[in-house]
Amino acid sequence: MLPSLEEARGWAGHRVDDMSGSGVGRVICVFVDAGTADPVWTIARIGRFGKLIAIPYRDCAAGAGKLWVPYERGTLRGAPAVDGSKPLTREQELAICAHYRVHPETGRAKEVAGRPEGEVTSQAAAG
Repeated sequence: MLPSLEEARGWAGHRVDDMSGSGVGRVICVFVDAGTADPVWTIARIGRFGKLIAIPYRDCAAGAGKLWVPYERGTLRGAPAVDGSKPLTREQELAICAHYRVHPETGRAKEVAGRPEGEVTSQAAAG
């Protein structure tokens, strides 16, 4: 079972560890589906220059002030940059899904693929 939105909001400031257990960044916020308000992306600041990226919410595991993700540092660094203050569109989400190799017929990619071009599909969780 996935963590609740309330629990995920508490992740802000948690260290993000890659699959080897090395710290790669910090959680900034959680993005939710624009229609259902279900959590879909964890937004993290990574690297020396503070690039913001989206990490699939379903892949995150929290505990002891850390968030573990099943990706290598290079995969995270290569993720498309996002702006944590602006919502994501269908096209942005599909590009992020492709980066993490989320098959077009499964998960978040399938959820947004049928939506209209240019539509806002996720945004920062209110509150």
